[in-house]
Amino acid sequence: MSREDYEVVIGLEVHAELSTKTKIFCSCPTEFGALPNTHTCPICMAMPGTLPVLNEKVVEYAVKAGLATNCEISRNSKNDRKNYYYPDLPKSYQISQFDKPLCKDGHVEIETKEGKKTIRIERIHIEEDAGKLNHDDFGGGSLVDLNRAGVPLIETVSKPDMRSAEEAESYLRKLKSIFEYIEVSDCKMQEGSLRADVNVSVHKPGEPFGTRTEMKNMNSFRSIVRAIEYEVNRQIDVIEDGGVIEQETLRWDDVSGKTFPMRDKEDAQDYRYFPDPDLVAIKLSDEYIENIKNTLPELPESRKQRYLEDYQLSEKDAKLITSSKYLSDLFEQSIKVCNNPKAVNNWIISDISRILNETEMDPIEIPFDSNQLGKLVILIDKGTISSSIGKKVLVELFENPRDPEEIIKEKGWIQISDEGAIKEVVLKILEANPQSIADYKGGKDKALGFLVGQAMKETKGKANPQMLNKMFIEELKK
Repeated sequence: MSREDYEVVIGLEVHAELSTKTKIFCSCPTEFGALPNTHTCPICMAMPGTLPVLNEKVVEYAVKAGLATNCEISRNSKNDRKNYYYPDLPKSYQISQFDKPLCKDGHVEIETKEGKKTIRIERIHIEEDAGKLNHDDFGGGSLVDLNRAGVPLIETVSKPDMRSAEEAESYLRKLKSIFEYIEVSDCKMQEGSLRADVNVSVHKPGEPFGTRTEMKNMNSFRSIVRAIEYEVNRQIDVIEDGGVIEQETLRWDDVSGKTFPMRDKEDAQDYRYFPDPDLVAIKLSDEYIENIKNTLPELPESRKQRYLEDYQLSEKDAKLITSSKYLSDLFEQSIKVCNNPKAVNNWIISDISRILNETEMDPIEIPFDSNQLGKLVILIDKGTISSSIGKKVLVELFENPRDPEEIIKEKGWIQISDEGAIKEVVLKILEANPQSIADYKGGKDKALGFLVGQAMKETKGKANPQMLNKMFIEELKK
């Protein structure tokens, strides 16, 4: 049987580190990148006799995430101990939530080839992150860094509603976008702020769902898509060869492009959940939830609709820009500087998006600000530089961001708009290309584009293209 004879079933468990200033049960800071074990205290290191105290901001952010994803918010929830041993989990249990999560029964809409699709969310709960092991290849051991231990997480568990790697990617991008907009997480995947456990199974249509495998801690869209596609094909091959899929936890290796077993997949009973005796129940009033609801900012769908109406952007452009809060903010703030929405839109959807894709950079990492992008648009609008020089300025803004005017003065890129200088170039190009003159006079309009292109090459892109065009036509008509 072929791949098309099987249905794929995918569910995601998405972990987002919350942007609180302190950890979930202590006052240690949560900033990324500090020296190992410098953001620790007796509580997050699980010293005997210490007691956790719940960070109220964690509850607020989780409720915010639940409201933004259409969840029902629990008025009465609790914290539980999830028991398992890992070297980077100091207590040998994780404080999480089991049967009474803060948020449940939500959904988000994603775009698919067939149109819009609703992905149901089973729950969003709060929990603490574990530490991190740094493996020493030379010494043959591992060193533990507990800076991340106790950093607050929300885990968003979807229903198994996705049927392809593309749908899983679209769902994860939607969640990332929502969490960015409501500012509960910076979602920096390269720093592990957003990561997903991916559950995959296959079955023949009409039959019960197959046995699922889980790929842990994935923090790259590209890797998730590749891993799902590989795992689907692997499972189909096993079934076709008469084998049985084992329920297990897998590790994805991006270099070899394969999954490898880590351990048998645990079920809830393996974790021996029980209510944490050191923490009181979380009771929320209707007023508390309503107050948070009233602070929710404009969400991606609403902003997209506004861009379609206020700026007449195309559906495709509006979707791309509003997919990231950081791109959307760059768009809006740049317009305030240059008052040219169309030009800013074009820069973002073309050159900026291309560079982001080529460098695998997240929009939050864009090194320049809206003031610099807005000034770049003004310089082109005023005719100080050409669009082709503008592209070079943009590259400079990515590599060494500074005032665009400073860049063009430093590089000598100011556009030539002097009529005498441009006429001199036009006459030189015409003299060197008699065939193009004959082609143009013979009705071949493309010859004009060739001549303008040669003049731009001669001036290293600095000549005013409108003046060149006009002057070439004047000369060719003589």
